[in-house]
Amino acid sequence: MGISKNVLGFFIVLVGMVFCVGVNGQPLVPALFIFGDSVNDAGNNNHVSTIVKANFPPYGRDFLRRHRATGRFCNGRLAVDFTAENIGFTSYPPAYLSKKARGKNLLIGANFASASSGFYEPTAKLYHTIPLSKQLEYYKEYQKRIVGIAGQANASSIINGSVYFISAGSSDFVQNYYINPLLYKVYTPDQFSDILIHSYSTFVQELYGLGARRIGVTTLPPLGCLPATITIFGSDSNECVAKLNKAAISFNKKLNVTSQSLQNKLSNLTLVVLDVYQPLYDLVTNTSNYGFAEARKACCGTGLIETSILCDAKSPGTCANATEYVFWDGFHPTEAANNLLSNNLLISGIALIS
Repeated sequence: MGISKNVLGFFIVLVGMVFCVGVNGQPLVPALFIFGDSVNDAGNNNHVSTIVKANFPPYGRDFLRRHRATGRFCNGRLAVDFTAENIGFTSYPPAYLSKKARGKNLLIGANFASASSGFYEPTAKLYHTIPLSKQLEYYKEYQKRIVGIAGQANASSIINGSVYFISAGSSDFVQNYYINPLLYKVYTPDQFSDILIHSYSTFVQELYGLGARRIGVTTLPPLGCLPATITIFGSDSNECVAKLNKAAISFNKKLNVTSQSLQNKLSNLTLVVLDVYQPLYDLVTNTSNYGFAEARKACCGTGLIETSILCDAKSPGTCANATEYVFWDGFHPTEAANNLLSNNLLISGIALIS
């Protein structure tokens, strides 16, 4: 079982007391830099030629006071948004391709994530989104811009003292490997995960070479428990798809081993693996214990498969109250679920802010 809401709430308060979050209005770290896929995308895909977008209703209908779509694949805030709040930020790192990513707004970092990107470069190319290699190029560009905004000394302090979040791999499996005979007929899931892990290792070392010293990477979620994957791969069953969860567990074990190796290899690096598999699996399998009513169907449309352009204002059956649902669309959690997941991430990632 996961950690109860009461314990999580107490821990958040305790973190605030121990680290003095909010005292003098200063967050615990200078800035946040965010890379990866749709779990973290805050609107970058709004600005690229792809159909994988979420900048239209009903996405964003519960997002803060303005209740409008921002490009986040959620009805409201992402887990990384709640994480920013939990460590003292009063606004979120802007999507790097957005108009907000300019001037002093960049002092709190930037979000480079792109939905349908992944550790496997061809996944992003397949969907015309932003691969990690390009996200890294944008980050290099950011570094030059921040020197001009804050000066060399302050820029170095921001780059070295900030937290970097990476979330990728889900799209590689669900939106590429398992539907692509050019992959699943050539590689076993285990072999494909080795390719992803190699890419992950390279990416972390490149970030480190650019000054990153506090990096958090999320595990794969229980891929077989997403509403869309149950619908597509579940053979008319309402149960989690075992083979997809098995692939996720195997990948996550490799992620832990590789991360430990990188931590040992790279001096002064704090590299933390942030587990989302078990917390989300607990939400799916013990739904009512966390105050939710539905985990098989998502809120949007039929709740069985819709995401991105299939989840729009005309989707029939979209739920009235997303707080009762673990999933917003066929692949992504609701704001309520993201809030709980973020609290778990804060606990496992305490080393990144201490």
